Amino acid sequence: MQSEERLKRYKKLIWKDQNNNTLNYRLLEPDNIQQDSKHPILFFLHGADGRGSNNEDQLIDAGSIRAFSNQNISSKYNSYILAPQVSNDKKWVDVEWNTTEHNMPNISNTMNMAFKILDKVIDTNPIDINRVYVLGLSMGGFGTWDALQRRPHFFAAGVPICGGGDISKSKIISQIPIWAWHGDKDDVIHVNRSRDMYQTIKKHNSNIKYSEIKDRGHDVWLDVWNSKELWDWIYRQSR
Repeated sequence: MQSEERLKRYKKLIWKDQNNNTLNYRLLEPDNIQQDSKHPILFFLHGADGRGSNNEDQLIDAGSIRAFSNQNISSKYNSYILAPQVSNDKKWVDVEWNTTEHNMPNISNTMNMAFKILDKVIDTNPIDINRVYVLGLSMGGFGTWDALQRRPHFFAAGVPICGGGDISKSKIISQIPIWAWHGDKDDVIHVNRSRDMYQTIKKHNSNIKYSEIKDRGHDVWLDVWNSKELWDWIYRQSR
């Protein structure tokens, strides 16, 4: 199945707030929505190359839409997928990516709107509020750590891929099942960003998991996409 065909399965939508700020997003529904059942939702945060205004590249970039299809997210796990898109000049988190650490800044406008979209989708669909998962890569890896730290009692699990967070906020997310990923040869976002988050959270008796892939560069999401263990792990988690 080509990307164009896969995209047709995702509703193409636009969020607009009271100040006329907008954020594009796509929503995939489970294959089998049952009247009396609640379904999980995957909140997906794309990387920098997924930015734009076409409401497509957030899923095409890094092969995420192909991975979600290959792993049968909407059928095997009967899950929703929510994928908002950042415009070209914005980020999920207003920090530099080449630093060794950062202090969590004020919430970005894009993350604030993405949270509002997520809340609306949960409120208007048969979604299990105890099975809300966040996963993101690169720029979206930063976004994943940021989302977990801003809503430490909201997500059932998080998968930050080659990103970084605020280590001073580690304790507040130590109870969340997290599986972080990074390539040891990443020349875009230093592997220490994930190592430091893992080591700091681990001090608080967390069951955090960390996969550092040997000889892998900045495309460690390829290992995530192909890990059946990872996807089974995500969908076993419940808050």
